[in-house]
Amino acid sequence: MSERIPAKATVDGLEDRWNAAWEEQGVYRFDASKSREQVYSIDTPPPTVSGSLHVGHVFSYTHTDVVARYQRMCGREVFYPMGWDDNGLPTERRVQNYFGVRCDPSLPYDPSFVPPFAGTDKDVKAADQIPVSRRNFIELCERLTAEDEEKFEALWRHLGLSVDWTRTYQTISPSSIAVAQQAFLRNLERGEAYQAEAPTLWDVTFRTAVAQAELEDRERPGAYHRLAFSPAADMVAAGRTEAVFIETTRPELLAACVALVAHPDDERYQALFGTHVVTPLFGVEVPVVAHHLASPDKGSGIAMICTFGDVTDVVWWRELQLPMRAILGRDGRLYEDAPEAITSAAGRAAYAELAGKTVFSAQQRIVELLREAGVMEGEPKPVQHPVKFYEKGDRPLEIVTSRQWYISNGGRDTELRGQLLARGEQLDFVPSHMGKRYENWVNGLTGDWLISRQRFFGVPIPVWYRLDGAGEPLWDQRIVPAEDALPVDPSAEPAPGFDESQRGVPGGFMGESDVMDTWATSSLTPQIVCGWRDNPDLFARTFPMDLRPQGQDIIRTWLFSTAVRSHLEHKELPWKHAAISGWILDPDRKKMSKSKGNVVTPMGLLETHGSDAVRYWAASARLGTDAAFDEGQMKIGRRLAMKVLNASKFVLGATGIATQAGDSLEAGIAATAHVLSAPVTEPLDRAMLAELALVVEAATEALDAYDHTRALEVTESLFWAFCDDYVELVKERAYAGAPLGEPIDPFAPTTVQAASARAALTHALQTFLRLFAPVLPFATEEVWSWFAEGSVHRAPWPDAAPLRAAAGVDAADSASVDPAVLGAAGAALAALRKVKSDAKVSQRAVIASVTLTVPASAAASVEAARADLMAAGRVVTLTVVAGGGDGAGSGDAYVASDAELTEG
Repeated sequence: MSERIPAKATVDGLEDRWNAAWEEQGVYRFDASKSREQVYSIDTPPPTVSGSLHVGHVFSYTHTDVVARYQRMCGREVFYPMGWDDNGLPTERRVQNYFGVRCDPSLPYDPSFVPPFAGTDKDVKAADQIPVSRRNFIELCERLTAEDEEKFEALWRHLGLSVDWTRTYQTISPSSIAVAQQAFLRNLERGEAYQAEAPTLWDVTFRTAVAQAELEDRERPGAYHRLAFSPAADMVAAGRTEAVFIETTRPELLAACVALVAHPDDERYQALFGTHVVTPLFGVEVPVVAHHLASPDKGSGIAMICTFGDVTDVVWWRELQLPMRAILGRDGRLYEDAPEAITSAAGRAAYAELAGKTVFSAQQRIVELLREAGVMEGEPKPVQHPVKFYEKGDRPLEIVTSRQWYISNGGRDTELRGQLLARGEQLDFVPSHMGKRYENWVNGLTGDWLISRQRFFGVPIPVWYRLDGAGEPLWDQRIVPAEDALPVDPSAEPAPGFDESQRGVPGGFMGESDVMDTWATSSLTPQIVCGWRDNPDLFARTFPMDLRPQGQDIIRTWLFSTAVRSHLEHKELPWKHAAISGWILDPDRKKMSKSKGNVVTPMGLLETHGSDAVRYWAASARLGTDAAFDEGQMKIGRRLAMKVLNASKFVLGATGIATQAGDSLEAGIAATAHVLSAPVTEPLDRAMLAELALVVEAATEALDAYDHTRALEVTESLFWAFCDDYVELVKERAYAGAPLGEPIDPFAPTTVQAASARAALTHALQTFLRLFAPVLPFATEEVWSWFAEGSVHRAPWPDAAPLRAAAGVDAADSASVDPAVLGAAGAALAALRKVKSDAKVSQRAVIASVTLTVPASAAASVEAARADLMAAGRVVTLTVVAGGGDGAGSGDAYVASDAELTEG
């Protein structure tokens, strides 16, 4: 073939070669001098750096990359950075397990500390983890995330993401911390961020608050306990002397009971509203109240309100203005001291039996006490019921009272809620039905966004508090830094106007020890990557961004929280479009996830099948649609990539371009221009280009609508017809006049018919390579380098107009080119091949004569391709008959009959 074009093309090894070339040539480097109208900016999801990526990441990130590559070829300057979400609980857990340590903020920093482990075959048990200072712990977090990020980047590069790798960021880097802190301070200044002591969803394992968006329900076994509350004096005076029975799955919270509640329309209890009952064991009088959230059909229809057993308790407590009677601490154990409301000796003795116990142990003991006291009717009734968990936690959440930071999100402000709903309506969701998930989430909010976390590796909340004369914090006398002083860490730096010696002493200060929820930083990815804080020129050119690609499961977290922050700060949406990917399903049709242990790591797949093949599988699924993990589809993708290489080799050989490209790329480029200058005269060639023009229009329309799957389908369908039918049909004509066995010279005199075939082949090759480039970047770049200048990924997206012009299609005359010629000729060729297959002879066999019956509507099309059909089928005498009678040739069949074959 030529030195430039390998004798045997292969997809193996293309990733390393082209990734190095792309980086060296800066093919995907963003030009920040372009105007906002010329820029297409993508808010790429920063993957959580806590172990390894899985095939679901490859699936969704490929979708985004197809968009980026398409927009770049359309002439847009694509702003496509990559970030790493490396703060938060997942990283802390990985560091604990990997290094065998746990954070103890009370310990001093040890600059010479060496962790006991550096990765083991299994997680280090909590009991074997040694305590380290906060600073030592954070250093280990930074060390491990840096190692993980290198692996992530290597995989993304291998996959062929066209990211500008000079524009990466970390959510825990100083610049990201400064952005998050500045946005928080502005929220605080406008009254959108506030601190409150309130009931808080709490994970007792990780000792941290949890936001509504991080909850998930899991079915858990439990039991209903039927407890008797005796009537208080006012109830007896009203004529009710029998006990009131409630059923509960949380008897261990009986000491926290503040009321019984029933539905206002429940006739069984209407007479009791306003009276009191006495709690069993503890002897505390509590009122019987009415509320519409009480369920008459659940249990006995009346329930106890505890502070707090679940989120409904919080609603009742708040709306009915009930007292606080907390008994559960942040460690998941009952307080040592009994609530003040328990005044009797018997009640305090009963509580002493529970003090200090875990929830589980306390429940076991109180059931024994209730049974001994004769106030539990029957035995507990087993039940399966949904229990709320932190999405990353292993134990049910509790509700404790704590001081936390919040940001307004419409959960308690109907006006803001309406504004955020309107933002959702303005956003172009792809697919559109995903917008309903956003709407449902906003309408279902029950409170503001809790952003503070009691963790270590996160963005510090930039606040200090003055201490009074007794050393107690004055929560309303906050000290905040100037924006130009950011980033700051109040736990390690003194407050403005103080020195470190005044930390924790009367009249001094204390620093906020909490960090922000990881979503409080991730919600600012547009501001981080677009330079909101430190690069206003870049910000003006890239914000609001064009696209937010992400998973459907984080619409309620990442998408919504980002919309909230942008609305509060900029009074607009942060992007125009939201592309929502589906999930990858395992063979049992279950979502793949790390927590379920059913994920597939991608590097092995990329090495086995090739990156183009894996990208093909990913691109075969539409946005918002779940897809099965299917290596069979990857094998099809590899076959397609190989076909692109081999078909291209044929085209370049048949046109003579390969001969010139072997001498130099410049000569190959000149040869290409010469071949393309020939007129396309033959009906089959013109029909193929006309059909290709239709495919270009369909693929462009699909990609403009973020339907990469449709674009791939129409391109691939015609490509296989091009390879299997058109190439075979014109092969003899393209080589016409060339010395047998010698390379074709494209500049040598040739027939008009041969020149037409060569020009059409070259037009098609250039077009197919660009159509496939967003999905198959490595194979297409490889072929492009054989004969064309620059990168195919910076080449212009194909346009239908030049193809129609080359084909001589007259826009005013729809009949100027018969678009059915290629399909009809292909079907006719298949009929001729079938004759040889049925006769069990080689396809090289000559058909001396044959009658070809074709649909009447296709007869003219077949006649137009007669010469090519006879050459490809090796037919000496061909009789074409229009079908329509009774027999095998009727209807829409293509049937070859009365064939005489010879091996000549």
